[in-house]
Amino acid sequence: MAGAGSGLFGQLQHSLGSALELAQVRLALLGTELGLEKQRLAAGLLWGAAAFISLTVALVLLCGFVILLLWDGYRLAAVGVLALLFGGAGGLLLRAAQRRLGAGSKLFEVSLAELARDRASVTSSVPNDSP
Repeated sequence: MAGAGSGLFGQLQHSLGSALELAQVRLALLGTELGLEKQRLAAGLLWGAAAFISLTVALVLLCGFVILLLWDGYRLAAVGVLALLFGGAGGLLLRAAQRRLGAGSKLFEVSLAELARDRASVTSSVPNDSP
């Protein structure tokens, strides 16, 4: 009898160890995905900030060029048209940003798929005891 209880306890302990190891691996995968997403966002923000600064300087210089080119007769019209152009472009960019931010994130997609696969394998490996 002692051997049977020890065997059952040993099997339970082994199963618990396997479950804990599986949870540890899945948590490590979640951490890796979170780190990769953080690096991607940081790189995107850095490149975006550099592009924003460069484009801002270029647009200021372009506006100055157009206003100086039309200084004699149409400077107010040039300023008005440029303001309308940049206002419209800003509105379109704002709408595009809101649409992108409103879309769902794919963060932890791989981990959730792995957990679903683990759950499916555990539920399919449970023996059916019905007579």
